[in-house]
Amino acid sequence: MTYEFDADLWQWEARRTDSWTFVSVPTDVADEVLELTAPFARGFGSVRVEVTVGGTVWRTSIFPDSKRRTYVLPIKKAVRTAERLEVGDSTRVRLTLVDVGPD
Repeated sequence: MTYEFDADLWQWEARRTDSWTFVSVPTDVADEVLELTAPFARGFGSVRVEVTVGGTVWRTSIFPDSKRRTYVLPIKKAVRTAERLEVGDSTRVRLTLVDVGPD
């Protein structure tokens, strides 16, 4: 299953020296992802995905965020650099689920 959406990059500061950049998965997409992948969820409820942002494709996981009530997708520095993205920018995301059950 593949989804495409636009999302804004935001930063979460874990500690004084650590920060992570994410986009939030739209809640309607997150609801469907949860339904399709619940039996396959990994540690912390993570779901393996393949992601395309601009010309960059990589595999990672999305993670449930109870505060935002959706999944969040980390956007690593190499992707942000390659695609010239900064916190606050909006980007088009293509998200493909890696682990899903039979149709």
